[in-house]
Amino acid sequence: MSTPINWLSTADAAKYLGITPRTLYRFIDEGHIAGYRFGRVIRLKQTDVDSFIDSSRIEPGSLEHLYPEVVGEARA
Repeated sequence: MSTPINWLSTADAAKYLGITPRTLYRFIDEGHIAGYRFGRVIRLKQTDVDSFIDSSRIEPGSLEHLYPEVVGEARA
């Protein structure tokens, strides 16, 4: 027996991810996360949203470009 699919509306998925619906639509359009159209509505599978979260994990050491090394000594 298959597990039932837990569907999320775009509003619920965006809130769950902590992003705007506009950003979610961009992610769907760019293929970063799967969306499904049923008539006029778009739905997302909870499992796809969770997989997207897991795949978005930042690898340690990959953000060094965001905090430049301090040159010289700090003055009091």
